[in-house]
Amino acid sequence: MNLIAEHYDWWRAGHIIFVIFWMAALLFLPRQFVYQFQTKLGSKAAKALIEQQGRLVRIIMNPAGLMTWVFGLLLLTSVTARAGTMDVFMQPAWILKLILVLVMTGIHEFYLRQQRKFAVDTRPHSERFWRMMNEVPAVLAIVIVITAVVFL
Repeated sequence: MNLIAEHYDWWRAGHIIFVIFWMAALLFLPRQFVYQFQTKLGSKAAKALIEQQGRLVRIIMNPAGLMTWVFGLLLLTSVTARAGTMDVFMQPAWILKLILVLVMTGIHEFYLRQQRKFAVDTRPHSERFWRMMNEVPAVLAIVIVITAVVFL
């Protein structure tokens, strides 16, 4: 077995750790947007939230999203090495998980674009929109975990 396959459990542990951090950020950033709607444009409170959002993105969300992908790809490589073929990824559950993870990554990118707008003290969409968007990563995470744990 190759070096990557031999460390499957370490890749899985790293993947789980960084998914937790990534999800925390994806769940907290839209909540920060909701809080920003409750402040006056240009106020000290609005500026403080903008600063917090920037740190959340730079320090937690982006690194955690990247490392989730790195450890996920190491897991995929490990599974391929152990199975001796990539046919394992043709199962519907693997395809569904990949699609859902790509959707989660798209949500991440959407939040980044919106955070840049909030950073210049504009408020895209509505408070209600952000309250609803706050639920999207949670629902995706539930479906991804069920797919990964029950069907793979």
